[in-house]
Amino acid sequence: MSIIISPSILSADFGNLAKDIEMLNESEADWIHCDIMDGVFVPNLSFGLPVVKKVRELTKKPLDVHLMIIEPDKYLKSFREAGADILTVQYEACNHLNRTVAAIRDLGMKAGVALNPHTPVALLKNTLPFIDMVLIMSVNPGFGGQSFIADSLGKVAELGTMIDKGGYDIIIEVDGGVNLDNVKLLTDAGANALVAGNSVFNSDNPRKTIKMLKG
Repeated sequence: MSIIISPSILSADFGNLAKDIEMLNESEADWIHCDIMDGVFVPNLSFGLPVVKKVRELTKKPLDVHLMIIEPDKYLKSFREAGADILTVQYEACNHLNRTVAAIRDLGMKAGVALNPHTPVALLKNTLPFIDMVLIMSVNPGFGGQSFIADSLGKVAELGTMIDKGGYDIIIEVDGGVNLDNVKLLTDAGANALVAGNSVFNSDNPRKTIKMLKG
């Protein structure tokens, strides 16, 4: 599987969002990552359904939507209607995780589960048969521009072993501090989808950076 690059528009210029989305359309980016933060589950607010809808209008690339919110079940259908193709919920925010991921799939989206840095991957053992992607957070969620947590590499490798043993077809995505310095470490550990925000949008040549991240 080739490496999937999913640039996070949390780091885009929201005064020129259409221009940045057009850049992503012309780039080798595979997906477009949308971080939804509610100021409760994480200590920050980002954007919501109207922005996702606008991005959907501006691109044909899959929208990789990550809900960092409490009570995500209330909003699954709304994000599908807004244009999400992949919907990821936080393990720590779901009281009935299997029911939540089943609902995401029933709505026609791929279902992902994100793990915060302190959450062991072993907790997903009984959920892996029912999901399409696991998102390993390699920073504490809430703000862009944080430093990569090196212990995440071990979590990626452990998760890859679990997936291989179970014979599952599951994407391992990593988000947080991803850049050209650690991309090979991540892919060697078993990651096959990478979210990149600052390293793309703050680079001198975002399209070239995306190409380099893909390897």
